[in-house]
Amino acid sequence: MRVPRRPRGARKPRPPRIPGGSGSTRLPRTVTVPLGFVPGAAAAVALVLSAYGVERAAESSDAQPAARLAPVFHAPRPDIVPRTAWIGDAARDQPPPRYDDQVVAVFIHHTDSPNGYDCADAPGIIRSLYEGQTQGRDWDDLGYNFVVDRCGTVYEGRAGGADRPVTGAHTQGFNHRTAGIAALGTFTEGVEVPDVMLRSIAAVAAWKLGPSGTDPRSDVRLVSSNGGSRYAAGATAVLPAVAGHSDGYMTDCPGAALHARLPEIRDLAARLQGRDAGTGPGRDTGTDTQRVTVEDDARNEELSP
Repeated sequence: MRVPRRPRGARKPRPPRIPGGSGSTRLPRTVTVPLGFVPGAAAAVALVLSAYGVERAAESSDAQPAARLAPVFHAPRPDIVPRTAWIGDAARDQPPPRYDDQVVAVFIHHTDSPNGYDCADAPGIIRSLYEGQTQGRDWDDLGYNFVVDRCGTVYEGRAGGADRPVTGAHTQGFNHRTAGIAALGTFTEGVEVPDVMLRSIAAVAAWKLGPSGTDPRSDVRLVSSNGGSRYAAGATAVLPAVAGHSDGYMTDCPGAALHARLPEIRDLAARLQGRDAGTGPGRDTGTDTQRVTVEDDARNEELSP
């Protein structure tokens, strides 16, 4: 007996063998099994919410910012004698230290104290400077973040942690996002500046500027926070990343002899960061001139001359 054939095209399409595949009206087993225990309407809502959650999770993942790359150029931390080595029992009650987010410039100073000292006496000299500033002038602490003696020994100065961006009190108008490094002694015109002292100053500058990606040979833009500086409050100053105190404030500090050696300090600091001596400042790592804007906070401004 012949069985009549159905007309062409009348065959119904078979569902795909892979559950959840293209064109399928069935849910994958991994979805249907959990939903098998949920009443019909609730199952539909749960399915929509599940899909929405997966989509949102994907969007959130895609929206995550790329990890910020660490600055390419870093210098090693130099040996630093801790603050406790010189302050002894001279410490006085003082406000807690304040911090900035980073250091983008350093100011070089001299302490305007005698030069003919034995380096073993440096801790006592620094303590005397501290007492003169905190008791004689009623400052809250030593203004400099670091002090370097003529033998190249680096001392932690202002409290708050040598590794942290402590807001100093060393350059009126420009204490924020900067560090103050003081050469122990007086370096007016004609005075010899020891090479070992220069190398240590450069080492501190290179290390402190490394995390912000600042080339020590570059210029930075700093906004004056106090009209007592060379710039009116709120004015933008273009200053060297390694500057002398006199670049920001009306003073002879750090002395003509030391100021004349700043180009050497900048070049040495750049080399310590691993920068190519033939590469122009600020152009090889994106360390373009940095704009630093801070609120007008004069709490420590009187501490800086």
